Amino acid sequence: MLGVLPVPAAAAPHTLLVLGDSLSAEYGIARGQGWVALLEARLARDKPAWQVVNASISGDTTSGGRSRLPALLAQHHPRVVIIELGGNDALRGLPLEMTEANLKAMVRAARAAGAQVLVAGTAVPPNYGRQYGEAFAALFAKVARTEGAAVVPFMLAGVADGPDPYALFQPDRIHPKAEAHPRILDNIWVALRPLLR
Repeated sequence: MLGVLPVPAAAAPHTLLVLGDSLSAEYGIARGQGWVALLEARLARDKPAWQVVNASISGDTTSGGRSRLPALLAQHHPRVVIIELGGNDALRGLPLEMTEANLKAMVRAARAAGAQVLVAGTAVPPNYGRQYGEAFAALFAKVARTEGAAVVPFMLAGVADGPDPYALFQPDRIHPKAEAHPRILDNIWVALRPLLR
């Protein structure tokens, strides 16, 4: 009598964790239109072995993300973590040294848990002053370089630096409109794709 071969169980999906603020939490736009939702749809189509957990909270700072991350790592066991935090630190005028220390701590915690890390950088409005703005914008690549993470230095490239810098923003001039989010995803995807192995 021939035995019946067991049907192999479906492999558990790989988890990609997004730890961000309102830029990743679909603030002011309809559900499903933000770059994280668009990423989820792209992965479902092109890399179905991956699932997305969006742990982004509008208004969150690097301190908040740092405090939330350990529990998220323990719960979801992600293979890739995208850290998109820091904008609210700058809007609140928090010291850059604090933001940098928090970002470094989050990268180290994620890597210690076995995840690859992508740091997504942003910028502050010009009224914060040139010196502060330049130092803030450079901070993300600096952290990624020193901690061995991938980086998107400016996730709003092509959105906030066009001839009319506010054309793709909501009236608050901080949060992108829905039509900007495909471009944001394209910016993220360039650095993210090599990590999705």
